[in-house]
Amino acid sequence: MRLLTCTGLGFLLAVLWFDLMFDVQAWKFTTDQVPENIRESIATYYARVTTSARPMNLAVASMMLVTLVSEVGTMIEAQISLWRSLVTISLTLGAIALAASHTVPTARRIGARIDDAQHHSLLIRSVLRDHRICFVTIFVVLLLQLMS
Repeated sequence: MRLLTCTGLGFLLAVLWFDLMFDVQAWKFTTDQVPENIRESIATYYARVTTSARPMNLAVASMMLVTLVSEVGTMIEAQISLWRSLVTISLTLGAIALAASHTVPTARRIGARIDDAQHHSLLIRSVLRDHRICFVTIFVVLLLQLMS
């Protein structure tokens, strides 16, 4: 179970890394409008990965579910301490909830290019923030799994 958990976490970190490779283009524009060429690059990426890549985009959601179920299995089999299991499950659930409730819908909106430049910039910065939070969270969960 732990091998499956760590594999899932590694997959999710890789996906977040690719997302961040596009997001970081907007890093230095903390309050200013993100330039058009950068907004276009990010929007093209999110249009591809959130909608036009079907059914491959479902792999990420599937791996989230597999990872969470394997974390529960690891807890049931007592492969790691109970406190560590509860922390990893909670952190993983938090990252998944953030992705499902905000990050993915916002990334779809970025890809759709339906907002004015100022709002589009705001959305891009919010997805960058979400991805940074999720990357750190999933990395911590992986460390907790590996250190036990």
